[in-house]
Amino acid sequence: MEQQNRVTQIAVPADARALGTLARIDYADAFLVAVDSAQKRTGEQWARAALEAAPDEMRRTLQRGWAALGLKLGMAPRDRSVLGWPIRRSAPEFVLLGTDSRIGMPAQLLFQRRPDALLFATFVQQDNAIARAAWGRVERVHVPIVRRLLERLD
Repeated sequence: MEQQNRVTQIAVPADARALGTLARIDYADAFLVAVDSAQKRTGEQWARAALEAAPDEMRRTLQRGWAALGLKLGMAPRDRSVLGWPIRRSAPEFVLLGTDSRIGMPAQLLFQRRPDALLFATFVQQDNAIARAAWGRVERVHVPIVRRLLERLD
């Protein structure tokens, strides 16, 4: 029987926001995933479990969405990226993935282990009206997709 992890959307904690390196954050969200094994994986291992080990259809959905946002993915070597996202910062407790965008919307994904949970945060910078309009179309599906992605983690 598959266990559904408890996924809770929370305000972005200040310490998580401080790990981001964008010039400005125009959109941010954060989720806590209650997992007993949070400390058994590094931040990078959690990112790989969430993104690279996702079912094929989920990975294709993510990649289509990222392409629609003009995200520049897949250019970093595999050992320095997670499902095409370059690793910007990494420590055992967290990994920050980040990339530029062809439409002026650089984005970052943070996976940070907490004592009994995994924190996942999204940071988006919107540099122009095209980026704001593109995010406006994507934002309504972003949260449900993130929830589905995180619910499968154990």
